[in-house]
Amino acid sequence: MRRQWIKFAAVTALYLLFLLWVKSWWGLIVVPLIFDVYITKKIKWQWWKDSEPPVRFVMSWVDAIVFALVAVYFINLFFFQNYVIPSSSLEKSLLTGDYLFVSKVSYGPRIPQTPLTMPLTQHTLPVVDCKSYIEWPQWDYRRVKGLGKVRLNDIVVFNYPSGDTLCSAPQYQAMDFYAMCYGLGYQIVQGLPDPDSLSATERRRYFKTVRDAGRQYIADNPGEYGEVISRPADRRENYVKRCVGLPGQTLQIKDRIVYLDGKPNKEPDNVQYTYYVKLRQRLPEELTRELGISNEDLASLNTMGYMPLTRRAVQALKAHPDLVESVTLNTDASHTDTYPLDGNKHWTRDNYGPVWIPAKGKSIRLTLDNLPIYERPIAVYEGNSLDVRDGKIFINGRQATSYTFKMDYYWMMGDNRHNSADSRYWGFVPEDHIVGKPIFIWWSSDPDRSGFAGVRWNRLFKFVDNIK
Repeated sequence: MRRQWIKFAAVTALYLLFLLWVKSWWGLIVVPLIFDVYITKKIKWQWWKDSEPPVRFVMSWVDAIVFALVAVYFINLFFFQNYVIPSSSLEKSLLTGDYLFVSKVSYGPRIPQTPLTMPLTQHTLPVVDCKSYIEWPQWDYRRVKGLGKVRLNDIVVFNYPSGDTLCSAPQYQAMDFYAMCYGLGYQIVQGLPDPDSLSATERRRYFKTVRDAGRQYIADNPGEYGEVISRPADRRENYVKRCVGLPGQTLQIKDRIVYLDGKPNKEPDNVQYTYYVKLRQRLPEELTRELGISNEDLASLNTMGYMPLTRRAVQALKAHPDLVESVTLNTDASHTDTYPLDGNKHWTRDNYGPVWIPAKGKSIRLTLDNLPIYERPIAVYEGNSLDVRDGKIFINGRQATSYTFKMDYYWMMGDNRHNSADSRYWGFVPEDHIVGKPIFIWWSSDPDRSGFAGVRWNRLFKFVDNIK
């Protein structure tokens, strides 16, 4: 009996420390159950052990599976989860096929906003293709104290901010819904004046007309696009990028270099840009493997004439005039697809801003000119009603000339700068979207190679902090 009391005391102490950490005393209702398990044993928790062999066999498996699911759910929520790099947006720092150990303790785990969800799923059950979560209850955002905060140049896992709204058709689920609306709207609405010739009020009306036309077209064609659905913040797609701008900083991109408060930020060692490459003959496999040029990169070269390259790769290709005729930086850039989509700022991926990144407790003066930049944080992320009437801004029904932010925001970008859907296209990442920090790569497999030949042995257990 003494041993049982020792077990009960140890388990209860650990559980109370956990409740103190998460600051949720509702969990005290579980303590009597822990007491019963170790001391009183009034409830027959494993009643099936006295049943017939078939029942005992089935229930032993059910018991093991339920315990495993609860344990995984608990660990994933508060401590760590696995994440696989699905795309090339962070190459060559993190590679497609890298499996990451992501710590939630580094920045502090979020108390689940959507607690009723199936473990090991983000938003969809893989077999039946339906939601893996129940939207009720929906709790307010709260984050438990962690080991630190997001630092400049950290690689961060976060929920995709523009993933709040999407088309349910599988081929469109990964696409930016708002960019789709504008893209379709420009095709539908004809004869509109040049927005550069319009006042700020008229420009707002112009972009609303375009956006609404695109959204209506999607709604009118459910056979192609499916239903327009929404997802809670913690059920949105997981993205991984590098934080290149912190709350309160003013960010500007000039000729591809990120400046913070007027000072250039150090580029990642393996930063990539796209280059037009003219080949004299096919590149040898040994060279492509040495330079980290993937089949995806070569496919881009074949279809579009350019591919992403690091500085080292550019120098290496130029050193082979027998193989390569020319290597030219791709300076093509559009200003119609960058954030804010309704701002008409003429900012491009290589020359962007300046833009001030919102910080908790800090205020900004609002004008019709900068409203497109901050409207989404104010209205969507912080839950205010926002309207413009007669050239005046109203927040929650009151005329506003400034706004004080309730959360910190971050600016995230991929190291593959010309092949990354990041903050340049969908804006700020709110603090309530931050998931965690990748610690190390626990597995890495090259999608271009199969079997043991595809295992990147040199990347196993490589610490992400060492990737600069």
